[in-house]
Amino acid sequence: MTPTGSSFALNFNTDPASPPAAAPASASADLVAQFIPCGARILELGYGTVPGQRALPNGCAWGAHDLKGGGFPSQAAKDADLIVMVDTLEHVTDIEALFANLRGCRRDVLLSYCATDLSGSVDRTARGWLNHFSLYDLASLFDRYGFRIVCTAPVDDSQVLILLKPIDRLMPIAPTSVAVISNKNDGNFGSRLGYHMINALLPSEATVDHLTFDALDAAREEYDLVVLGVGNSMFQPLLGDNVLEVVKRGKAAIGIFGTQYRELIPRPSIERVLDRLDTWFARNEDDVLLYGRGRNNVVHLGDWLIDQFPITRATEDQPLKIDDEILNNLPLDRTIQSIQRHKNVYSMHLHPLLCALTSAEFVAYSEQASAEAPGIASGKFRSMLIDVFGRTFPERKFFVIDREAVARYKAQVHRNVAKVGERIEAILRNVAVATV
Repeated sequence: MTPTGSSFALNFNTDPASPPAAAPASASADLVAQFIPCGARILELGYGTVPGQRALPNGCAWGAHDLKGGGFPSQAAKDADLIVMVDTLEHVTDIEALFANLRGCRRDVLLSYCATDLSGSVDRTARGWLNHFSLYDLASLFDRYGFRIVCTAPVDDSQVLILLKPIDRLMPIAPTSVAVISNKNDGNFGSRLGYHMINALLPSEATVDHLTFDALDAAREEYDLVVLGVGNSMFQPLLGDNVLEVVKRGKAAIGIFGTQYRELIPRPSIERVLDRLDTWFARNEDDVLLYGRGRNNVVHLGDWLIDQFPITRATEDQPLKIDDEILNNLPLDRTIQSIQRHKNVYSMHLHPLLCALTSAEFVAYSEQASAEAPGIASGKFRSMLIDVFGRTFPERKFFVIDREAVARYKAQVHRNVAKVGERIEAILRNVAVATV
């Protein structure tokens, strides 16, 4: 049991043999889990109780603390990636002090609350609730302490789950012949788009070799910069010795990719690659949490291909199921326009779904199973949805698109892409100075 006194030290529990206790009756455990990224360290705060351990997504660790008995666990909060408070806030006597502490640790916060707007005739005092905020009061509180509401979900008729992020929690991104390694030759929609994205960020005078994973023997003996990936998904066997050998030929190297089928990726394979990269611009927060912990060369870029899709409104009611025919038989611009015409889009391909998020009203998806291990799904849809909306959604069920969330995500990724360009310019400038 995690200690609850003032000397609280967070012991993250990752033991799969420990059966998780049921979540509080007023909040769905499944709903809470939809807001949690893979690989996250969770600190759950109670008030008068120590919450029972939850069932969590892949790679997560969990710890708990009683605010009433032990004060605020500042160090534990800083060590966590996400702070969870379910059925807690109503019982806290000094909300201002709590949020002052939360502001100090600058971590994402997932909380539930029964606002006065929603609780109706409920006798709040009889239930032991010590504060009485409306939804407007909550929004003002969050804003006052430097938090932005990312997304919300109703738990029941009187309770709402809210995900908060600290404002301006952006990592400063400190980085001629260039090699770009990708699978652009397989006709993949995302890889074809990524080819144009990276070209737009490289210096106009750079000599660029676009290498594919099946033709790495065409690489030169030395490069000023090697770029691994163009926003695509890495998986075994794309992280093999032949790739690492080409990465080593660069005076500098960066990665622009996400991961999928993570259960099949040997940890040493990706560790060796990351050790050779000056910066990994990771596509998803899941990637950062699972593989970037303890590293200073990993930053969350987001899925930069969203820059290729203008935000617009679909006009056709006829549902669209995205298949290989539409992806392979049309030019890229026509493919984007075709997807963006439809209000309801279903896709088993990641980047066509990302495209649909900028235009459709409803979308659905299904994860792709591994050919080598059919029981293992790619996981890339879940990662993307958590990045965009702060939560995932069940497969094969249409859900309503939050257009404001898409716009915020697109704007953030656009800013991050500009920083990738700045980093590349700085790397090549440093390489040039070192060569003189």
